[in-house]
Amino acid sequence: MRNLSRLDVIRLSVLSTLLLMLFATSCSQKHSSVMEPIAKTYGLDSYGQIEGIRYTFNIDIPVLKLARTWEWNPKTNTVTYEGKDKDGKPMKVTYQRSQLSSQSNAVKEVDAGFTNDNYWLVFPFHAYWDTAANVEDKGMQELPLGSGSARLVSVKYPSDVGYTPGDTWNLYVGQDNRVEQLLFQHGGTKKPSVVKATWEGYKKAGPLLVSTEHRGTADGGPLHLFFSDVAVKLTGSDTWTNAQ
Repeated sequence: MRNLSRLDVIRLSVLSTLLLMLFATSCSQKHSSVMEPIAKTYGLDSYGQIEGIRYTFNIDIPVLKLARTWEWNPKTNTVTYEGKDKDGKPMKVTYQRSQLSSQSNAVKEVDAGFTNDNYWLVFPFHAYWDTAANVEDKGMQELPLGSGSARLVSVKYPSDVGYTPGDTWNLYVGQDNRVEQLLFQHGGTKKPSVVKATWEGYKKAGPLLVSTEHRGTADGGPLHLFFSDVAVKLTGSDTWTNAQ
């Protein structure tokens, strides 16, 4: 397994406009009307019921195999990470994202991984929450993988903000408002520059809908990115509900 510090070379997602209080929103902000029905399909209206989310982010490709396990409390923005540190040694840490500036470099590296993995897990929410993103409905377009077509919703981030400015997430959305495929185009120089991936293996974790399987290519090479052990805890409950 490669260590965290080398993941930038093959970073499979790509984050743009995330601030420390990533999920705090204001009623004065204008959210995307294009993304709203899609985000609702994934459970946006029930998001306030979520006390905790846990999941393992996995990559299995020829040049890299890794697993990172997360437990996240959205209301307090508290994260617990279990996996490897930059030297490949076992690591477990809990931290609050609002206090990230006072954390060690090791924790900041962990948080970069959290951001990456969380975007893959619940990107329809981020595309709705991230009010700096430019979201456009481009109508029916051919799918990037295989045959067929779907409605293309393009989510482009500003060129002067965030971890990797200028990234574009092209979502290919079916009539049921579920994402069928993704074409990601990196706005900077990091690799991979282009990721094409399916969104399949759909499961319900409490009120949330998540895609657990992503297969395709990263800069032309094979890609298999997937989530395991997905579960949620609802407010007022001590019980975790597994995705199924």
